[in-house]
Amino acid sequence: MRPTRSTPRGSRRGSPQLRLRVGFVVIAMALSVFGARLVQLQGLDPNSYAEMAAAEGLVEVDLPAARGDILDRNGEPLADSVAGLMVVADPQMTADRAPELAKFLYKRLHVDYASTLAKLREQGSRFEYIARRVPSTRATQVVDAAAEAGFKGLDTRRDPLRDYPAGDVAANLVGFMGTDEPLAGLERTFDEQLAGTDGSAKYEVGGGNRIPLGDNTVTEPVDGQDLHTTIDLDLQWYTQRVLRQTVESSRAESGFAVVMDTRTGELLAIADDPTFDSNAPTESPKADLGSRAMQDVYEPGSVEKVLTLSSLIDLGEVTPRTRIQVPSQLDDGGTHPIHDWFSHGTIRLTLAGVIAKSSNIGTVLASKRFEDGQLRSYLESFGLGRRTDIGVRGETPGILPDDSLWTPQTQDRIAFGQSLSVNAVQMAAAVNTIANDGVRISPSLIEGSATTEDGAVVGTDHATKHRVISISAARQTAHMMERVVDPDVGVAPAAAVPGYRVAGKTGTAQRVGAECGCYDGTFTVSFAGFAPADDPRFTIYVVVQNPGNGGGGGSVAGPAFAKIMSYALRRYAVPPTGTPPSRLPVEW
Repeated sequence: MRPTRSTPRGSRRGSPQLRLRVGFVVIAMALSVFGARLVQLQGLDPNSYAEMAAAEGLVEVDLPAARGDILDRNGEPLADSVAGLMVVADPQMTADRAPELAKFLYKRLHVDYASTLAKLREQGSRFEYIARRVPSTRATQVVDAAAEAGFKGLDTRRDPLRDYPAGDVAANLVGFMGTDEPLAGLERTFDEQLAGTDGSAKYEVGGGNRIPLGDNTVTEPVDGQDLHTTIDLDLQWYTQRVLRQTVESSRAESGFAVVMDTRTGELLAIADDPTFDSNAPTESPKADLGSRAMQDVYEPGSVEKVLTLSSLIDLGEVTPRTRIQVPSQLDDGGTHPIHDWFSHGTIRLTLAGVIAKSSNIGTVLASKRFEDGQLRSYLESFGLGRRTDIGVRGETPGILPDDSLWTPQTQDRIAFGQSLSVNAVQMAAAVNTIANDGVRISPSLIEGSATTEDGAVVGTDHATKHRVISISAARQTAHMMERVVDPDVGVAPAAAVPGYRVAGKTGTAQRVGAECGCYDGTFTVSFAGFAPADDPRFTIYVVVQNPGNGGGGGSVAGPAFAKIMSYALRRYAVPPTGTPPSRLPVEW
């Protein structure tokens, strides 16, 4: 039996000193390799490696802010933002098949082929926008279809899409968005408030993918602020439908209507016809994209008579019972004698009768009692000749002739609503002054306060008031206006609202042709009024341009006024006052 020999434990694995020496050798060798690599990167070949790093790239993308909503007075959206996507491309992955992919995108997204091709081939870029504000479903379908067709490098990013849930309701006020910016209406006027501020994100990519632990910097977007209007969506819808029916049934060119809260000056509806759908503005003629109620310049006709005669009452020159002998025509020294719209011999009317029958001659005879400059001063105080500045782009100030052009013959025609021009909101606010006991309150379209693109601050917080005529003069004028809708004596019984006292005035004015610069044989017809006449709640003004059926303000605009007023009174639960209507005499 061979004897056993014990082996020391340390001799099998080596001594600690040996292991330590081997470890130092290994570390030294590794450091040598890293050092050599560093010399190569920083000294021998820096450019090629910098290019490689850039090729992998730092991508910067926008993070779009959600655009603020445009809301009616009850918080219902006239314009809002819904889920949308942008389609983007990585040119390093799309360049090889750029022509085929550009054609593919042109067919499915209707983007420009040439510019898309250039983006798909953009050298040194890892991120290019192909299409903005695409509906989510559509964008996803396009990107998925591209992948199925073998195309690489397309992706989507969040990009809120503008939507107009009410379609054509208030479209002429709200406007619409273009591809990258608002092009019209409140969208453009208040873009700074609505738009917010886009954010951005920067991150590293490698091999076409985001590097999880790479550089990652995010600046969050700041969403836009909502814009609250005074518009009542339901009342706006109804006003537009009545206006459309009126324009179509009278075979007219166009029309517009204004509904105003008598007490506050807030505009509850501003309707235009023809109009357009804000979701598809390119499908309508350019002429229909603005607001005719704010941009059209026209002569108001006989509606203006209530401004003339209320001013005379305020001066103490006349009363509703003042007697006027009205001849068949009046030669005032102008080119043509003045006539009434109806043929008659010499008739005897009170001032109330002049309003009820809408006599041009009677109005001119009464206006002879003005001293120089008085009528013009009153009309300026009523707000004529200057913009209302409610926040609608392109508003006309109208035309109130300068003092130097104010001849006696000019004043005669201005007294009954010719030889001056207005816009619809401007004229509605003037008539509302009579409804509001002689105090003009500036009209408002925006609730609270907002700043326009021109830096003007507008809204109900900035509404102004000033007295134009006395309470007594306003109420006497309202009593005269009630006789206009009286079926026994007035010219507009179709403007009456059953159960309510209504004060109103018709208007028929010759129009100036754009080509000849002269009266061309066409007419503007209108009706303005308020109710209840003895405690006014709403002022409504309806204007129809060139009705083809030959109707006037009472027969064309009057019925539309009655429908809209009836709806407004019911909607806001305004009860009849229960008081007897005016019975002022119209003849003597």
